[in-house]
Amino acid sequence: MGKTTGFLEFDRKVESYAPVEQRVKNYKEFTQPMDKKDLKEQGARCMDCGIPFCHSGCPLGNLIPDFNDAVYLGKWEKASEILHSTNNFPEFTGRLCPAPCEEACVLGINEDPVSIENIEKNIVETAFKKGWITSKPPVSRTGKKVAVVGSGPSGLATAQQLNRAGHEVIVFERDEKPGGLLRYGIPDFKMEKHIIDRRLEILKDEGVVFKCGVHVGKDIKADDLKKDFDAIVLTGGATVRRNLPIEGSDLKGVVQAMDFLSQNNRRVDGIKELGEEIKATDKHVIVIGGGDTGSDCIGTSIRHGAISVSNFEIMPMATKERPKDQPWPFWPMRLRTSSSHKEGAERFFSISTKKFIGDDNGNLKGLLTTEVEWIKVPGQRPQLKEVEGTEKEWKCDLALLALGFTGSETTIADQLGLEMDARSNIKASEENYQTNVPGVFAAGDQRRGQSLIVWAISEGRQAAHHVDKYLMGKSYLPLKGEGDLPRI
Repeated sequence: MGKTTGFLEFDRKVESYAPVEQRVKNYKEFTQPMDKKDLKEQGARCMDCGIPFCHSGCPLGNLIPDFNDAVYLGKWEKASEILHSTNNFPEFTGRLCPAPCEEACVLGINEDPVSIENIEKNIVETAFKKGWITSKPPVSRTGKKVAVVGSGPSGLATAQQLNRAGHEVIVFERDEKPGGLLRYGIPDFKMEKHIIDRRLEILKDEGVVFKCGVHVGKDIKADDLKKDFDAIVLTGGATVRRNLPIEGSDLKGVVQAMDFLSQNNRRVDGIKELGEEIKATDKHVIVIGGGDTGSDCIGTSIRHGAISVSNFEIMPMATKERPKDQPWPFWPMRLRTSSSHKEGAERFFSISTKKFIGDDNGNLKGLLTTEVEWIKVPGQRPQLKEVEGTEKEWKCDLALLALGFTGSETTIADQLGLEMDARSNIKASEENYQTNVPGVFAAGDQRRGQSLIVWAISEGRQAAHHVDKYLMGKSYLPLKGEGDLPRI
C-alpha cells in the first residue's frame, strides 16, 4: 500500500497549530491545514506490511491501508467511499479520537507511525468541500419503528444505520440540541459545532427524526416507548460523574468539569440564560484529573482569562516512550501532552487532594494536598501511600473535578426493569447488544462504560445490525470492518 519505499523517504507530519497567543483569544479550531502534496506523502508512508494491525487497533475496523493508498494515488473520492464504509462520522474521529490505530501501526514499532487520524480528517473535509457527501435515504420502508434514546456518537450511528435499513427512527435527546458530549462537553476549539450540524442535516434529509428537550424516563415514561416502538436502543452515555468526597467538597467554587464545559459550550452558542455562571476569569484554577476532560478544562480556563491554571494527577508521570510491560500493538499508557497543556498550564503528578479550604462565606480559597506513591505488590493491585511531610496548601478559587464517570443513570433502567452490571452500566451482551428485556438494546458508554468516541460509533453500528436482525430476521447492515450493504 502507498509507495513501496515511502516510509523510508518521508518523515511523519501532522497539522500544525496556530500560535498560542492567537488561538487562546477565541474558541475556534486552530489547526493549520496541510497541502495536498504533504498529505500524499503521508499516505505514501503506509507500508506494505502484510498484516495491517491498524485494523485491529481501530474499534471500527477502518480499512486504513486502502484509504491511505487512495490518498497517495490522488483518488480522494474513492478514499472517502472507503472511509465512510466503516465509519459514519470520520469528521468526529478525525478530530477527537486518540488514534489507537496509530499505536498499532506496524511502522510504529521502530519509527513514527503513519499519521492516520490526520489523513482521515482531510479525507472527510475534502469530501464535504467537493460535495461528495450527500443524503442517501432508503429506497423503501419496513414499517418498523425504532426509538433511539441519546444523540451522542453512538446514538447517531445507530440511528443512521437503522434508517438506512428502512426503519422509521426517532432519536430522543434531553438537551436542547443533538450531539451529546460532542456538543455539550467537547470544547469548540477542539470541534466547532457546525461540524455536527452539517452531519445532522444529512441524517434529517435521510429521514431520521430528532426530538430534543425530551427526557425519557421523566417527560416520557419508558414503558410508553415500549408500546409505541418495535425496538428501543439506549445510547445515553455514562453520565454519572465521579465525586471527590473530602472535607470542603460542598464549597462554592468546587465544580464538576462537565458543568463547567457544557455551560461554556452554551455560552459560545449564544445562549443567554445559563443559570449560575461558572467562569475562570481572574481566578486561580486547579483542575483535578489528568485525562481528556481535564485537558479541556485547562484550555477553556485559559481562554476565560484565568490568573493561573494547574493540573493535578494522582498517578505518577508516565514515560514518553512505550512502557516495556505494554508491548506493541497494545495501547500504551504513555505521557500525552495536549494542545491545551501547552497553552500555559502547570502539571503535577503523584499528588492527592486531601481537603478543600473555604473562607467565612463558604467560598473556596485553597486546597490541601499531599504527595503520594504507588506501592507495587506482586499479584495485587498497586497500593496508594501518602508521602510523609509533603502536605502543601495551594491558593485556589475554582477547582474543577475531571475525575471521569462511574456509570449510567438508572431512571430508564429502573422503569424498564433492566439488569445492570457491576459497574452500573446497562447489562447487554456484545454478541447482540440485547438487554434482559426483549426489544430493548443498549450501546456505547451506557453499555460499556466511559470510553472513546470511536468505540461509541462502533457500538452504535454493531447494535444497529442486531436490532435490524431482531426486527427482520436477518440484516444486511455491516458488522465491524465490513462495507455498507443496503437492504435489497
